Amino acid sequence: MLKIGDKIPNINVTTHKGETINFGQFKGQKIILFFYPRANTPGCTAQSCNLNDNYSRLAALGYEVIGVSPDTVDKQFKFADKFNFKYTLIADDSKELIKAFGVWGKKKFRGNEYYGVLRTTFLINEEGFIDKVIEKVKTKDHANQIIE
Repeated sequence: MLKIGDKIPNINVTTHKGETINFGQFKGQKIILFFYPRANTPGCTAQSCNLNDNYSRLAALGYEVIGVSPDTVDKQFKFADKFNFKYTLIADDSKELIKAFGVWGKKKFRGNEYYGVLRTTFLINEEGFIDKVIEKVKTKDHANQIIE
């Protein structure tokens, strides 16, 4: 997993609107980059909606919010549209960005082990370096966790 002080990878990704963007274009902006397992699931919806509800507070601190999951563009679009998200979602169905950040790993649920996205948030500074990593995400209170 990438850690504090690491430079973020310069990768082309596809947004929920089907647009290709590159992380290099965010130079000069602070980013909240949050990785979540799957669109429209209870925990992911709680986390995404909490960030959306607090978007103006986060933007006032100079942050651009970007969510990433291994869902398709279509699933991400429907998720963003359903909840009127004010920020961009990345459809990383190839898992290139997810693996580059090191958030694809072994998980446990009800005694079963499987691989999936490790819910993690990275706070990235204007120069493209990681300032903070949040691994124990509070889905219903994530904005306050970021601001503190």
